[in-house]
Amino acid sequence: MIWQATGVPLNQGRASGTALVLSEPLSFWGGVNDRGTIVDVHHAQLGASVTRRVLFLPSGRGSSSSSSCLAELIRTGQGPAGIVLGRRDSIIALGAIVAAELYSLEVPVVVIPWSAVNDLAAGSDVEVCASSQEAIIRSR
Repeated sequence: MIWQATGVPLNQGRASGTALVLSEPLSFWGGVNDRGTIVDVHHAQLGASVTRRVLFLPSGRGSSSSSSCLAELIRTGQGPAGIVLGRRDSIIALGAIVAAELYSLEVPVVVIPWSAVNDLAAGSDVEVCASSQEAIIRSR
């Protein structure tokens, strides 16, 4: 079954990878280590890797330092391939924008209605295409 959602782009780009759907918000500052592993001991997906995954999360959580932590993960190749949010998060968007501007590394960030994620099969391979005007996320 093909799954598809449309959304609002916060950062442009194309990405593909296995979906990692988080059940709760995540902070990249203190919640994810430099290898891309979720290390927040209170997070339901403790131990999961965000590296090269299309990361679905309801929202970010926490410090404005998350943007610099996310940009560094992207720079080192340990960050997500793409990020799909349930609600707009300017801190996460900023991290991806900084990585694009400073390192020429694109990680699309888009916002979709979070209820659409309920129909996405766990572990699906997905593709994110985000232009300045629209974003489409679909299973492959």
